Amino acid sequence: QVQLVESGGGLVQAGGSLRLSCAASGRTFSNYAMGWFRQAPEKEREFVARVRSGGTTAYADSVKGRFTISRDNAKNTVYLQMNSLKPEDTAVYYCAADRRGLGVRWDFWGQGTQVTVSP
Repeated sequence: QVQLVESGGGLVQAGGSLRLSCAASGRTFSNYAMGWFRQAPEKEREFVARVRSGGTTAYADSVKGRFTISRDNAKNTVYLQMNSLKPEDTAVYYCAADRRGLGVRWDFWGQGTQVTVSP
């Protein structure tokens, strides 16, 4: 079982930046694909970004050029750097792990961290 703990959320003005972190338990973190998802009030959870075990990344169109996902395998941590934030980025952000390394089927989820962007 893998435990994921997100941190770094908060309140920020539009145009500002935040960096989310997700710390994972376990000794095989480097084998996992890691992803970030978000869920706004009364909306479905949506994909934001993922990084595969090999390091390749992918982003939702809505965040391309503004958000960057990265991982530090030595620290068992994945990050989401969010720049040029917009009010529509307001959501609970969740970290997820795919033990197959591809970022296709997500096995483990964190509890989420709130990001609020004010106009």
